[in-house]
Amino acid sequence: MSHSATTSESHGGGQTDRSHLDLVIVTGISGGGRSTVARALENIGYFVVDNLPEALVAQMAELASHDPATRRTAIVLDVRSHAFTIDLMGVIDQLREAGYKPHLVFVDADDDVIIRRYKKVRRSHPLQSDGLLADGIAAERAILAPARLAADTLIDTTHLNENQLRSRVENAFVDRSEAPVQILFMSFGFKYGIPLDADFVADVRFLPNPHWVPQLREHTGQHAEVSKYVLSQESAEPFLDTYQRLISATTEGFEREGKRHMTIAIGCTGGKHRSVAISEELATRFDTIGIPAHTHHRDLGRE
Repeated sequence: MSHSATTSESHGGGQTDRSHLDLVIVTGISGGGRSTVARALENIGYFVVDNLPEALVAQMAELASHDPATRRTAIVLDVRSHAFTIDLMGVIDQLREAGYKPHLVFVDADDDVIIRRYKKVRRSHPLQSDGLLADGIAAERAILAPARLAADTLIDTTHLNENQLRSRVENAFVDRSEAPVQILFMSFGFKYGIPLDADFVADVRFLPNPHWVPQLREHTGQHAEVSKYVLSQESAEPFLDTYQRLISATTEGFEREGKRHMTIAIGCTGGKHRSVAISEELATRFDTIGIPAHTHHRDLGRE
């Protein structure tokens, strides 16, 4: 197959346009869930390459760009890879300079959760050496700090089990090249902490709390009566209309910048009633206007 059949020259400097390749780079803290992310991407049709040395990343991208079977390629990089002996962000910059549009996914979790996961499988951290597990995690965080800041998609797996993480990745990346920006509405409880991977955070504690209505207390925001109670409040409709316009005003810019997945966190006190009902309603509204949206209720069931 000739290169001219699968690539085209850009206007200007003669640089080859390789933007047709759906290239995802997955990295993050060891124990954060990179392997689960990789399997999820493979499930929805990505050709996945794990632990590729830095020197081969550009070559892998070039090979993938010439084969329709690997039009969607994901490369997983971690501290075992030689990429980190140089500069991961340097690798990303080189890919962009070559005409690719890599989408950087960073997987993270709280230190105490990472430690519990390592103790469960009885493995040592790749940077632990003779020190403590916490020392290895700290060293890895220092190395990966620039990548975390530059990530197009940050996934915090602290409160996700394996199935939830897989579902979230599959929903976010299925048919990415053909679909508009996709939105995840994540309900949460402020008493459990703000999601670290949110692009926007909204506080709906200004709405009356169904917790204080005896017949609604035991139900969740997914229950019809709770949803009706929350959405019928005087302030609910103006908030929904305003917030929908705000999010809609940003989607075009996100697509232009190559970010096709937005995480909108909606919080109330415990993440059981108001935030759930509002998240479900917003997801329905965006689905109705043709922007794929789904929900994840982070703290549902924790009370």
